[in-house]
Amino acid sequence: MNFKNFTDKIEDFKSVELGGLNAQFKMAPNLRLQYNKDKIAANNPRKAAVLALFYPNKKNETTLLLTQRPSYKGIHSAQISFPGGKAEKTDGNLEQTALRETFEEVGVETSSVKIIRELTDVYIPPSNFLATPFLGFIDKKPAFVLNHEVANTIEILVSDLLNENNITTVNLTTSYMKNIDVPCFKIDDHIIWGATGMMLSEIKELLL
Repeated sequence: MNFKNFTDKIEDFKSVELGGLNAQFKMAPNLRLQYNKDKIAANNPRKAAVLALFYPNKKNETTLLLTQRPSYKGIHSAQISFPGGKAEKTDGNLEQTALRETFEEVGVETSSVKIIRELTDVYIPPSNFLATPFLGFIDKKPAFVLNHEVANTIEILVSDLLNENNITTVNLTTSYMKNIDVPCFKIDDHIIWGATGMMLSEIKELLL
């Protein structure tokens, strides 16, 4: 998708009805499906926010930013996610959380980001976070500056996100599950699943 075509549709993106849980659950592991609204509330999850950031690449193609965590002894080791993190008391709201965390993790200046809208919350059982995604864009590719929480940036084309051929299922073993088949996006050899895959599923439907 050409970046001008993307920005021309931003007003539509702001007003179109979200796919919500129906969109998210198309890419949800079975582990996640057991958590309904009441069970999530009973777990008193910690609040977090992430930013789905769009920008043009050198060919003026619309690109979406993801990050990869470092390898460590933890439940989200080496996983692919959006920039973001837990809410702090100094944040005025969750939008500010997403922007602050994006600046801290990859160095994107808050003032350069234009927020399009808030998306549907995603519950993350292993870490007991309720994450609120925000859509945003900047007019040119930033010079990323990574902190210790980010091993690599991953840039995916919106055209690849919208390509149905990039949806598949893989068998995974992690620190909290073994030999589980999970739906995922497979883009440029990156396996994107779990909460990030669920968020991408809603974003995909919104863009379509």
